[in-house]
Amino acid sequence: MTVTATPVREEAVPEPAAGRRLIDKVFKARELAVAAVLVVMLGATQLSNTEFLSEQGIKDLLLNATILVLVATGQAVVVITRNVDLSVGSVLGISAFAAGTYLQDGGSSLIAILLAVALGALFGALNGALVSLGKVPALVVTLGTLYIVRGIDSIWVGSQQITADDLPNGFVDFGHDGIWVVPYLALLALAVLAAVGYYLRSYRSGREMYALGSSPEAATLAGVPVRKRIMTAYVLCGALAGLAGALYLARFGNVDSATGSGYELTVVSAVVVGGVAFTGGSGSVYGAALGALLLTSINSVLPAIGVSSVWVTAINGILLLLAIAVDRILALRVAAVLRKQAAQLRSARHA
Repeated sequence: MTVTATPVREEAVPEPAAGRRLIDKVFKARELAVAAVLVVMLGATQLSNTEFLSEQGIKDLLLNATILVLVATGQAVVVITRNVDLSVGSVLGISAFAAGTYLQDGGSSLIAILLAVALGALFGALNGALVSLGKVPALVVTLGTLYIVRGIDSIWVGSQQITADDLPNGFVDFGHDGIWVVPYLALLALAVLAAVGYYLRSYRSGREMYALGSSPEAATLAGVPVRKRIMTAYVLCGALAGLAGALYLARFGNVDSATGSGYELTVVSAVVVGGVAFTGGSGSVYGAALGALLLTSINSVLPAIGVSSVWVTAINGILLLLAIAVDRILALRVAAVLRKQAAQLRSARHA
């Protein structure tokens, strides 16, 4: 007897893959939009002030963005997992002072940077442990550690201040020199950005962070080591905040107890404006870097066109609210499209 196999209906695109591709396209469009706004803003400013994009002007733009880009890269990884780290400003400040104290005593510049990174990673591990193991909401945990680290910093630093005169000349020069208009700090930030972006897209553990942010429950059922991934995200974020602290010291040559105060809100704004969804699972570190470049460029653009810098904070807040509103609208539209695709898929299966 001959048995005829029943033809298997081929699905063009499985529902999850279709949804993932749609979301990726949406947030890539967000990143392109931010890049377009940045280019238009810089171009318009150059037309009104021909000295704005001079060799020194471009170098200053890149230097101003470097620190925020580094911290925003780490913050983006945490936000992708549907969490947040509000302690990055305090960690940056205490790491900068730790590096400066070490250098004051004649220490090596490389060791000072590694010390700052290690201290930042330690605080990141503390945050990660409380969030992943203690299952305490990230907002509560990191708000608490923000004040704890700031308190430790205030007690340790007190009225002390580290200036450029207390630091090795080579360390300070590294914070200002570069190759033509590109500072060494910007090249270092670009290398870190590329490495983290490659990790998130090319390694399974990196992609699992997106899965975790999209649906923690589904990620758990799929066997994703949730606690380990959250811990990794926080340690990376803390380490980059520590690195940013050391580079902040090299860039400005000045650290006191107020260093990094309020920085966390600027970082969160940069990440969200750059297209990383605050609900997790979407966006990229490249978008966060574009958001950081946009916000720091606004600081330079306003004085160049004769507008008071007091408007910077207000504009950052407006951009943050607009980004959150756009995220919400896009999320609703994407959900509607996915429901439609799911309905069509079910109809095709029953046909």
